[in-house]
Amino acid sequence: MVLKNPADLLRLLVVAMVVYPVLVLILRLSGKRTLSKLNAFDLVVTVALGSTLATILLSRDVSLVEGILALTLLVALQYAVALLGVRWPPAQRMLKAQPTILLRDGQLRHATMRRCRVTEGEVRQAARSQGMGDLHDLAAVVLETDGSFSVLTRSRLGDGSSLADAVDHGR
Repeated sequence: MVLKNPADLLRLLVVAMVVYPVLVLILRLSGKRTLSKLNAFDLVVTVALGSTLATILLSRDVSLVEGILALTLLVALQYAVALLGVRWPPAQRMLKAQPTILLRDGQLRHATMRRCRVTEGEVRQAARSQGMGDLHDLAAVVLETDGSFSVLTRSRLGDGSSLADAVDHGR
């Protein structure tokens, strides 16, 4: 590929040197929650920020001011939605999935696993990743709101209060 216009490289350098610090500032002002991946909505915002940054850097059709405004708007919307979810519980239920128990007391919840589109192999992999060789030694495997698995052994379950907000369809 041949560089058609050396000015494009200069534009890229200047825009990157302006936009990147602005994005870092916006993210620092908005708090740690902005880039968390606690649920699907957070992941979408994170991907959208990256896509917007790439568009600002590479597209001559997007002005610097438009790009900064787009980044600011995405972060502000994420902040507002997260705040709404904290302040108004019905919004939280609408925006965020609940953690779901896939295995309880060593027994797989097959119907729940089908509903969540999780295979036995994925549950076993989660157990192995925690050094567990026997599913019967597990108190619970939970599909978290971000799509990750939490594995709780019987010896570490305690009073089970960490499962209070997890949906258990197997009961």
